[in-house]
Amino acid sequence: MDPKRELTSVDLAALVTELNRYEGAKVDKAYLYGDDLLRFRMRDFDRGRVELILEVGDVKRAHVADPERVPDAPGRPPNFAMMLRNRLSGADFAGVEQFEFDRILVFEFERGDENTRIVVELFGQGNVAVLDETGEVVQSLETVRLKSRTVAPGSQYEFPSSRLNPLTVSYDALARRMEDSDTDVVRTLATQLNLGGLYAEELCTRAGVEKTIPIEEAGDDEYRALHDAIEDLRTRLRSGDFDPRVYTDDDGAVVDATPFPLEEHERKGLDSEAYDTFNDALDEYFYRLELEGDEPEETGRERPDFEAEIEKKKRIIDQQEGAIEGFEEQADAERRRAELLYANYDLVDEVLSTVREARENSVPWDEIRETLAAGAEQGIPAAEAVVDVDGAEGTVTIELDDTEVEVNVDTGVEKNADRLYTEAKRVEEKKEGALAAIENTREELEAVKQRREEWEADDQDEDEAEEETEPEDRDWLEMESIPIRTSEQWYERFRWFHTSDGFLVIGGRNADQNEEIVTKYLNKHDLFFHTQAHGGPVTVVKATGPSEPSEAVEFPESTKQEAAQFAVSYSSIWKEGRYAGEAYMVTPDQVSKTPESGEYIEKGSFVIRGDRTYFRDVAAEVAIGIQCEGVTQVLGGPPSAIEEQVETSIRVQPGRYAQNDAAKMLYREFRERFTDQKFLRKVATPDKIQEFLPPGGSELVE
Repeated sequence: MDPKRELTSVDLAALVTELNRYEGAKVDKAYLYGDDLLRFRMRDFDRGRVELILEVGDVKRAHVADPERVPDAPGRPPNFAMMLRNRLSGADFAGVEQFEFDRILVFEFERGDENTRIVVELFGQGNVAVLDETGEVVQSLETVRLKSRTVAPGSQYEFPSSRLNPLTVSYDALARRMEDSDTDVVRTLATQLNLGGLYAEELCTRAGVEKTIPIEEAGDDEYRALHDAIEDLRTRLRSGDFDPRVYTDDDGAVVDATPFPLEEHERKGLDSEAYDTFNDALDEYFYRLELEGDEPEETGRERPDFEAEIEKKKRIIDQQEGAIEGFEEQADAERRRAELLYANYDLVDEVLSTVREARENSVPWDEIRETLAAGAEQGIPAAEAVVDVDGAEGTVTIELDDTEVEVNVDTGVEKNADRLYTEAKRVEEKKEGALAAIENTREELEAVKQRREEWEADDQDEDEAEEETEPEDRDWLEMESIPIRTSEQWYERFRWFHTSDGFLVIGGRNADQNEEIVTKYLNKHDLFFHTQAHGGPVTVVKATGPSEPSEAVEFPESTKQEAAQFAVSYSSIWKEGRYAGEAYMVTPDQVSKTPESGEYIEKGSFVIRGDRTYFRDVAAEVAIGIQCEGVTQVLGGPPSAIEEQVETSIRVQPGRYAQNDAAKMLYREFRERFTDQKFLRKVATPDKIQEFLPPGGSELVE
């Protein structure tokens, strides 16, 4: 059994109950690790230090963690973390709720000057959006622009289209959903009732209903039993009546954490450990899941289990095909209901008008239901067509040509039909997403088969081959495990790169660093570069290191050209979206902090005296790449310098994507290129890539 990597809707419903016990805790600081893990350090009056973990990457989770298990604080906090600290430092945690029955949590934080909501999307690609008091997106980890919704800074946050909440569904609504299905009971619960596979099976077991029974063979007894089981689930979730468990397989590896024991897991023979709270169970589960994932990989001489991986991909494809078929059927059914409304316009309009008029005259829903039932006995067509009246929802269900259609009483026939057409369109959009997903899975399946063929065709001793292979002949992109070698250098807090001739170039990230570079690191044999445009970095080509005696050197023209491109690319020229600019070069003795009489020099600015050497029409372009040989790290700078030093690189020009978004795009592209994902996550996170991107919008060059 594969371990759970994402929390279910039931998990989140239970988690919300426990997390709200921390209401009133004060936020100390926020941290962002990579591009998908947030940590909020808080202080609770009764419990002391509280560490809230939110992860929205390959693993999707939310829980309070043991302070001894939280990762060390990262180095320089990225912009997203700084924004959170500015908004939340000293704020009170005011509670959390689950949106509908979706895998979405909404955290509320209150502070005297401003309130903040954080929406955590634990589905699909995952996302975190920070909202102000008006619901406008301040910043989000991912920018989403779809036909159905937008999540982008400056826009109003839009939740995904709501789905049926099984915890609030009435018996009549459940029965209608079941009867509209053409598959078996468990699949209907999983898809139409949005319970997911595991809890659909669990509820069937608890209700004593055979899960594979076809819908046409099920009836009122089965539906009543299932509805009672759902009611019991709802009561336990809302009351906090939990008995949390962590489940492990025969090898002791964790496979699931649940708010209460599951009969389905016990049937499979899984061992379980009890915990005091569901939070504790989740913390233990994900801690052990991470540890087990970090175990040493099998050596190259041991044959990977290709067959198990192939079977897993095939199962996923079967599930995706079933989902696509379900989307098609659901879209067709919604369109048919809309068409039936128009085909029976007069009858539907009569029903709606009758009920609406009764409500305007304050007639109770029960009396309306009784009146319609009496009218049906008298043979009135409009009354005969009504099969259900739901006062809580303000809807009437009408049977048209053997198909039940639920309509809102407060709107007319046209708007009810439009609503059904819109729902059909939304379902079709989900189908398009599923089609793209299944193509990806099929490609992954073919890739596994290809690796199996390559393995079986390779009869060489891999250990000997590795010993005989010279480092420069290694295919780093295909290596299963790339050794990580780090080396901290004094210049890495500045902008920096080594030219194609081996000279170190450093540049300031801000006015303070510009000042420091000139006063502390500019020696008499170095070269000084700057742009004509205001707001560029001080750029210095070092003749020797800071602890070495200064010596005169002959700088090649290629080094000067690369330093000029570096100065242009990291200046305001990039921010303005210009693709070229000019830079000038002077010697250190021409650089002074002493202004002319009566003039003033801002911090980080300097007076240049004497002749300048100009570099005109210099391209604003950088390359970002991953170095594998020697030190494993991200490098960035002029393409002619960087591309020779890295295993793979991507060119970047001024463009429309914000710096953090461009960094994530680069990370994803590199992830596609490297086989060793662990190596990449450690040395080339979006934060580290962002350090080499110029300030302003960027575009990846094809």
